Amino acid sequence: MCRSIKTLFNFEPAVTDEEIRAASLQFVRKLSGFAKPSKVNMLAFAAAVDEIAATSKKLLEALETSAPPRSREKYGS
Repeated sequence: MCRSIKTLFNFEPAVTDEEIRAASLQFVRKLSGFAKPSKVNMLAFAAAVDEIAATSKKLLEALETSAPPRSREKYGS
């Protein structure tokens, strides 16, 4: 897995939409092998980032845990 993608679940304060989008972008970059897609692939690349970000946000909102929230300072997120 991508080393730059960090765990986003169960942090206080909660992750932002920007953090979710950044992780989604890293994921799409890793899958595609493109740091920056060509013009011909830009729409597909952007759509994938948008879809993964939306699905990731839904996942993070739906997950439940009895564990206390993690501290951002402690985990460096």
